[in-house]
Amino acid sequence: MAKAPKSAATAIDLKHYDIIVKPVITEKSTLVSEFNQVIFKVARDASKPEIKAAVEALFSVKVLAVNTMVQKGKNKRWKGKPYQRSDEKKAVVTLAEGDRIDVTTGI
Repeated sequence: MAKAPKSAATAIDLKHYDIIVKPVITEKSTLVSEFNQVIFKVARDASKPEIKAAVEALFSVKVLAVNTMVQKGKNKRWKGKPYQRSDEKKAVVTLAEGDRIDVTTGI
């Protein structure tokens, strides 16, 4: 008995979930929501076109621009032993007029 091959759309959808890790809910991200922008934590190797495609596919909105930044990990100490937090990549996504993403609900 042969298994049915997965469709290409299913593989693309799963990739979108790997690109968008989680929304960033902070005071600053709430302030930029007034300018129709949303901030997401994204995969380190994600490019701007991939982020745009993932947000448009997952949330059914029109993305105008994507700005990315890499936040370097801090050097910390725990029980006297030094360690370094991982670097994080964030994306500021500007949405088209009239589009909204409610980050308090899940994907």
